[in-house]
Amino acid sequence: MGCIMTREEKNAIIDSLAESINGANHFFLTDTSNLNAADTSLLRRKCHMQDVKLLVVKNTLLKKALEKAEGEFEELFEVLKDSTSIIFSETGNIPAKLIKDFRKDHDHPILKAAFVEESVYIGDDQLEFLSSFKSKEELIAEVVLLLQSPMKTLISQLQSGSQALSGVLKTLSEKKN
Repeated sequence: MGCIMTREEKNAIIDSLAESINGANHFFLTDTSNLNAADTSLLRRKCHMQDVKLLVVKNTLLKKALEKAEGEFEELFEVLKDSTSIIFSETGNIPAKLIKDFRKDHDHPILKAAFVEESVYIGDDQLEFLSSFKSKEELIAEVVLLLQSPMKTLISQLQSGSQALSGVLKTLSEKKN
């Protein structure tokens, strides 16, 4: 027996989804339709372990939520067919890495589209690029390392320079005597 939602229930889902979209730094739209219940459960557990939220949503409700959300998401409308799951993440590359890893043993999920770093990516062929995408935290860590390297070299040179300078001063003072 099918479950029929009231207009109020639909509006509550749309509002909740729009709020999640507004609060999300990144989200991925995937097709998980070929996964059986056990595989879907496994995928959900893997998402949970990575602090990623996965929801299976009705396309019509998701489209209304995207329209209601703050942002330009019209490009995503074309992928809202068949089964759609939305994956929310604080880090842009984690869902792509998770999908890529999961597909080592499964043929799904298929990436329909992604919203990462304020840009829209359409199609499963974007998965490789998105999985190699550096997160803001990774980029900051790289910049810190790059900045530390010259500082360490400078400190090392100053320390060896001061030793050389003290050696020269010692030699000069010994010559005067």
